[in-house]
Amino acid sequence: MTTAWDELPETIRTFMTALDARQVDHALATLTTDAVVTDEGHDLTGHDEIGAWIATAASEYTYTTELTGVTITESTIVVGQHLEGNFPGGVADLHYRFTLDGALIARLVIEP
Repeated sequence: MTTAWDELPETIRTFMTALDARQVDHALATLTTDAVVTDEGHDLTGHDEIGAWIATAASEYTYTTELTGVTITESTIVVGQHLEGNFPGGVADLHYRFTLDGALIARLVIEP
Protein backbone atom coordinates (compact mmCIF):
# COMPACT_ATOMS: atom_id res chain seq x y z
CA MET A 1 0.00 0.00 0.00
CA THR A 2 1.45 3.36 -1.01
CA THR A 3 0.52 6.45 0.94
CA ALA A 4 1.44 10.11 1.37
CA TRP A 5 3.56 11.99 3.93
CA ASP A 6 0.47 13.18 5.84
CA GLU A 7 -0.72 9.60 6.26
CA LEU A 8 2.50 8.43 7.92
CA PRO A 9 2.44 7.80 11.66
CA GLU A 10 3.30 11.00 13.52
CA THR A 11 6.32 9.27 15.07
CA ILE A 12 7.92 8.74 11.67
CA ARG A 13 7.12 12.24 10.41
CA THR A 14 8.64 13.68 13.60
CA PHE A 15 11.75 11.49 13.30
CA MET A 16 12.37 12.32 9.62
CA THR A 17 11.91 16.05 10.21
CA ALA A 18 14.16 15.99 13.30
CA LEU A 19 16.81 13.94 11.48
CA ASP A 20 17.00 16.46 8.62
CA ALA A 21 17.24 19.33 11.12
CA ARG A 22 19.69 17.40 13.39
CA GLN A 23 17.33 17.90 16.35
CA VAL A 24 18.70 15.09 18.49
CA ASP A 25 16.22 15.28 21.38
CA HIS A 26 13.17 15.36 19.09
CA ALA A 27 14.43 12.41 17.09
CA LEU A 28 15.36 10.34 20.16
CA ALA A 29 11.89 10.91 21.64
CA THR A 30 10.48 8.83 18.78
CA LEU A 31 12.70 5.79 19.48
CA THR A 32 12.53 2.91 21.92
CA THR A 33 15.42 2.97 24.42
CA ASP A 34 16.99 -0.08 22.73
CA ALA A 35 16.32 1.03 19.14
CA VAL A 36 18.75 0.02 16.40
CA VAL A 37 19.56 2.17 13.36
CA THR A 38 21.55 0.73 10.45
CA ASP A 39 23.18 3.30 8.18
CA GLU A 40 25.89 2.56 5.61
CA GLY A 41 26.00 -1.01 6.91
CA HIS A 42 26.79 0.02 10.51
CA ASP A 43 24.46 -0.69 13.44
CA LEU A 44 23.92 2.01 16.05
CA THR A 45 22.19 0.84 19.22
CA GLY A 46 20.49 2.87 21.93
CA HIS A 47 20.02 6.57 22.44
CA ASP A 48 23.70 7.45 23.03
CA GLU A 49 25.00 5.98 19.76
CA ILE A 50 21.98 7.06 17.71
CA GLY A 51 22.06 10.58 19.21
CA ALA A 52 25.73 11.00 18.27
CA TRP A 53 24.93 9.79 14.74
CA ILE A 54 22.01 12.22 14.38
CA ALA A 55 24.18 15.11 15.55
CA THR A 56 26.98 14.36 13.09
CA ALA A 57 25.46 12.39 10.16
CA ALA A 58 26.26 14.23 6.95
CA SER A 59 26.84 17.42 8.97
CA GLU A 60 29.61 18.42 6.59
CA TYR A 61 27.18 18.44 3.66
CA THR A 62 24.32 20.63 2.53
CA TYR A 63 21.46 18.83 0.82
CA THR A 64 17.77 18.88 0.04
CA THR A 65 15.35 15.99 0.34
CA GLU A 66 12.24 15.10 -1.58
CA LEU A 67 9.76 12.39 -0.64
CA THR A 68 9.56 9.84 -3.45
CA GLY A 69 7.12 7.39 -1.93
CA VAL A 70 5.81 5.65 1.13
CA THR A 71 4.85 2.00 1.45
CA ILE A 72 3.15 0.62 4.54
CA THR A 73 2.95 -3.12 5.13
CA GLU A 74 1.91 -5.12 8.13
CA SER A 75 5.40 -5.07 9.66
CA THR A 76 7.27 -2.13 8.14
CA ILE A 77 6.94 1.39 6.81
CA VAL A 78 9.30 2.35 4.01
CA VAL A 79 9.90 6.01 3.21
CA GLY A 80 11.70 6.81 -0.03
CA GLN A 81 13.71 10.02 -0.32
CA HIS A 82 15.67 11.65 -3.11
CA LEU A 83 18.64 13.69 -1.86
CA GLU A 84 20.64 16.26 -3.79
CA GLY A 85 23.58 18.17 -2.39
CA ASN A 86 27.32 18.66 -2.12
CA PHE A 87 28.08 15.12 -0.87
CA PRO A 88 30.11 12.65 -3.01
CA GLY A 89 28.04 11.81 -6.07
CA GLY A 90 25.67 14.72 -5.45
CA VAL A 91 22.51 12.62 -5.74
CA ALA A 92 21.16 9.69 -3.73
CA ASP A 93 17.92 7.78 -3.50
CA LEU A 94 17.47 6.23 -0.07
CA HIS A 95 14.88 4.02 1.58
CA TYR A 96 14.21 4.36 5.30
CA ARG A 97 12.67 1.07 6.51
CA PHE A 98 11.01 1.54 9.91
CA THR A 99 9.77 -1.10 12.32
CA LEU A 100 7.55 0.19 15.10
CA ASP A 101 7.05 -1.11 18.63
CA GLY A 102 3.71 0.42 19.55
CA ALA A 103 4.00 4.10 18.64
CA LEU A 104 7.83 4.19 18.88
CA ILE A 105 10.49 3.27 16.34
CA ALA A 106 12.34 0.09 17.31
CA ARG A 107 14.37 -0.41 14.13
CA LEU A 108 15.43 1.71 11.18
CA VAL A 109 17.44 0.53 8.20
CA ILE A 110 18.64 3.16 5.74
CA GLU A 111 19.74 1.79 2.37
CA PRO A 112 19.73 2.63 -1.34
